[in-house]
Amino acid sequence: MAKFKATLQKVGVLLSVVAVAIATFAVAATPALADTYAVKMGADNGLLQFVPNTLTVKPGDTVDFTINSVPPHNVVFDKVPGGDAALAKSLSNTQLLFSKGQSVSITIPGDAPSGEYDYYCQPHRGAGMAGKLIVE
Repeated sequence: MAKFKATLQKVGVLLSVVAVAIATFAVAATPALADTYAVKMGADNGLLQFVPNTLTVKPGDTVDFTINSVPPHNVVFDKVPGGDAALAKSLSNTQLLFSKGQSVSITIPGDAPSGEYDYYCQPHRGAGMAGKLIVE
């Protein structure tokens, strides 16, 4: 009986090691689900636009906003699903960027509600520099 019990313990340890190895491989093999997107602030032709001005993303995705032309620019979210002012503020970057190539990144929270997220550039809002993220 003692010999059987010792063998059973060895099998149990071996199965535990195999289970941990499989779990580790499964986690390591899982591809990243989040994507990163680029938005130009200022069009190539010098127009005051976000390019693209509409972008579809998912929670967890990152959007890099980069100065392309006609600075200064920033990114201010004013309309988000449910009117969540705290979410709009957390996504916004009110600090002005002045040099071509400067950028700011935002990551859509994992629990962000789906819908349309409207944003604009403060200095150029009157000129129509606005964009939209559609979170699926």
